[in-house]
Amino acid sequence: MNLTFIFFVILGILAIASAVVTISSRHPVTSAISLVFHFFMLAGLYLVLQAQLIAVIQVLVYAGAIMVLVVFVIMLLNLGDEEKLKEKFNVRKGAGFLLGSVLLMLIIIVFMAQRFGVKKAPGTVNQGTIEFIGRELFSNYLFPFEAISLLLLAAIIGAVILAKRKID
Repeated sequence: MNLTFIFFVILGILAIASAVVTISSRHPVTSAISLVFHFFMLAGLYLVLQAQLIAVIQVLVYAGAIMVLVVFVIMLLNLGDEEKLKEKFNVRKGAGFLLGSVLLMLIIIVFMAQRFGVKKAPGTVNQGTIEFIGRELFSNYLFPFEAISLLLLAAIIGAVILAKRKID
């Protein structure tokens, strides 16, 4: 067995375990901490798959910024009676279980297809690197990149003007 495969399996098992703890924990702070752990495991999976930029963005955006907001909202919420939050079995839970089972079957099919010789497309190893994304962004997608930067600049200017109007 390959060392990257072993790392992938270990990180995958830890990601699944942390996701289960996230959705099954009764304490919101424990769920938030296990969600942060899950984000780090996903970043590790991205690194094993040689997608360094996505791994860095995963840690910076999700484990950093988004989780600060989630913890802030958890601290602001005053969850009074927890008995009201409990749900019994309903159609949503049944549909979720059914869709989860279908997803599990699809994952098993993908892994079985890999074992029986289905190959990935050539050149996919370099697609997740920062160098590849930068080269594509500033060569083939330069015009859309600049258009989005102008759109974001206009949104920032509009937000500043609207905020300034409320101050005056």
